[in-house]
Amino acid sequence: MRALSHVEMTGMTATSMADHDRLLLRFAAYEASVSAQRRHFLLGALVVLGLVFVAGFMAEVDIVMFLQNIHKFPTYIGKIFILDSDANAGRFVLFDIPSWYWGIKKWLKLLAETILIAYVATLMGAVGGFFLAFLAAGNLGVSVWLRSIIRRLFEFCRTVPDLVFALIFVLAFGLGPMAGILAIAIHTLGALGKLFYEVLENIDQKPVEGLIASGASWTKTMRFAVLPQVIPNLLSYALLRFEINVRGASIMGFVGAGGIGQDLIEAIRKFYYPDVSAILVLIIITVTIIDLATERARHRFIQQVS
Repeated sequence: MRALSHVEMTGMTATSMADHDRLLLRFAAYEASVSAQRRHFLLGALVVLGLVFVAGFMAEVDIVMFLQNIHKFPTYIGKIFILDSDANAGRFVLFDIPSWYWGIKKWLKLLAETILIAYVATLMGAVGGFFLAFLAAGNLGVSVWLRSIIRRLFEFCRTVPDLVFALIFVLAFGLGPMAGILAIAIHTLGALGKLFYEVLENIDQKPVEGLIASGASWTKTMRFAVLPQVIPNLLSYALLRFEINVRGASIMGFVGAGGIGQDLIEAIRKFYYPDVSAILVLIIITVTIIDLATERARHRFIQQVS
């Protein structure tokens, strides 16, 4: 091998030192970046804690009272799983299922009513949100005024709590499922309408431009250029909303709007502890089954259209 000259060795040494200096600069820049991110995180955490403290002060949250009474929460949880009837007082609910689910026929009927409330309300809200979403999307050639009006309608429908709508409809139509259906349908209209028009605004515009250039009407353009792109997402959102509405319909009975919530609130108010747990377990099982079923249906439909 050829021996390296003094000049070559000097050049290599200078190159190594330059590389070493660049590496040190990069490490310094990295450390500075990490330190800046750490400072930003700590500053953000302090701001959040400050806002939480201010919110707690404005809401008159009593930390001392909270700590003094926190033991009541697990005590209540324990009571709802202990039978309190004369013959079976003190027994764990799983040791006497018939006594625990003494009202199973009535509760299943109310649970079926709850599911129907959620289904009809979701269908009404999804259909309304579907058609109005085309008028609210900003990329489908709708006038600015009409688009603004539809979007404000969606905001109103989803901003007002569904329980408030339920109270209003109970006063108008009386006690029963009708009030619950209308209340959930209006809230669903606002929630799904926003999701739907955001999906429409993210479509590929090339098929739309192609149909418009060929002279197709607005309706045909929506049908053949827009709808095939968004159907999977719209269905996914609608099924997700159905799951949410089943939970929502479960508490509509709190204000007399039908469903199993009527018996649940009655059991809570009258301290029928085992009845509370029995109804809650039914609701949880039902929501889980619906969740699994809608997830499978959603995946199957997406596979078919893709």
